[in-house]
Amino acid sequence: MLSERLLAALPAGEAALVPMDGFHFDNAVLDQMGMRNRKGAPETFDYAGLAATLWRIRSRGGPVAVPVFDRKADLARAGAAIVPADARFVLVEGNYLLLDRAPWSGLASFFDLTIFIEVPLAELEHRLLARWRDFGRGEEAARAWVEGNDLPNARLVIEGSRSADIIWKNGVATR
Repeated sequence: MLSERLLAALPAGEAALVPMDGFHFDNAVLDQMGMRNRKGAPETFDYAGLAATLWRIRSRGGPVAVPVFDRKADLARAGAAIVPADARFVLVEGNYLLLDRAPWSGLASFFDLTIFIEVPLAELEHRLLARWRDFGRGEEAARAWVEGNDLPNARLVIEGSRSADIIWKNGVATR
């Protein structure tokens, strides 16, 4: 993943990663909302929690605990990582960080530099199918999930995001 490569390239102890996936609502909450079949859509994330966390990090008032999504357990682990108050570089990664609609557009002020990873839709589909098969879904179930949920989310990101400072395509950064 690009975020992990960037993190490894930055000076040790001066960088931290905040994955947006840690802000997934729990499956029990999604069930109550009637949204579990759309897990991964913008409405299935705790936007307010993410925004508050980014504000706390930006204010540098002290270390900030952040949740991290455990894909194998299919849940977010609260306080699974710490962003030190003196971190010079904070990498925030996730699908909707550049989404140009409320409330997501409110995140723009938190970012000094943005990168959009451009991947052809066919390649995304291939990767997503492989991911869900690797997590034990049969071919038919994996395809149904990708076509009914993941690809609509990907299209939303591709079509509805504001421009990034850098476009990362095929391992090459462009402006």
